[in-house]
Amino acid sequence: MNKTYDVKTVVLRKNIDLDEATEIVEDKKTKPFKSLLSRPKKEQIHIHSIKLYYECILMVSGKYIADYYRKATHTISVDSNVKEVELGDGVFQTRPKSVLEKTFVGKKGKNKIDIKLEEHVFVEEEDELTFDHHGREVKFPFKVNSKTVENYPKRILQKNEPNIKRPEMTYDAALESLKSLLKKPLAADVRELSEEFVLRDITEVYVPIFEARLIGPKKKVELMRIDAVRKKIL
Repeated sequence: MNKTYDVKTVVLRKNIDLDEATEIVEDKKTKPFKSLLSRPKKEQIHIHSIKLYYECILMVSGKYIADYYRKATHTISVDSNVKEVELGDGVFQTRPKSVLEKTFVGKKGKNKIDIKLEEHVFVEEEDELTFDHHGREVKFPFKVNSKTVENYPKRILQKNEPNIKRPEMTYDAALESLKSLLKKPLAADVRELSEEFVLRDITEVYVPIFEARLIGPKKKVELMRIDAVRKKIL
C-alpha cells in the first residue's frame, strides 16, 4: 500500500481537436493493416470510434546522500634510492620490483610504495525517472511550462474520468527504482555507513491521446493512437 505523498498533477494541452484527429486517422487508416502480402484500400476500412484518453506518465525525482569510511590502497612513486616512507605512525616499504620492471626501467627507475589507509567518502547523487502508465521506464519527450499545460488539471481529469489511464505502478515501486539507480554498489569493507534518500517530486503528467478503433477486411480490428500534443501517430 502506498504511503501518503504530495503528488503534483499536470495535464498537457491538446494541440489538435477531434476533427483534426479524425482527418489524420482517415488519411493514415490503412497503415495498421498493411503487410508484405496485402495493402487494403481506404474504403475497406471503417472508423468504428475515436476516443480521447488521458494517459499518465509518472515522474519521480530525488537525491541519495551517503557518508562512510572505506579501506583503500594508494600507490605513490618515490626515487629509486628510497627504501621506505614514514607516514604518521606507519612505516611503508617499497614494493619489490619484478624481473620485467627491472628490465624495462633499470636500477634508476622509480620505486613504488603501496599505502593502505582509510578514506572518508561523501556521496551525493540526484536524478529522475519517468514511467508510462503500465510502469515501463520511458524517456519524457514533452516540455512542461505555462504554455503547454492546462490551468485546471483536476477539473479536466474529473470531466474525462472514464477515459483516464492512471499509473499501474505504485509510487513506492517507482521510488525503489529511483533509489536503485542512485545508490551505487558499495565496497565490501565499508564502516559507519550513514545514508539518506531525499524525495524531491512525484508528478503525474497526463498526456492527451486520441485512440481510434478501426475495422478492416475480414472484420480485423486495429487501433491507431495519436499523441494530441505532438500531433504524432504512436
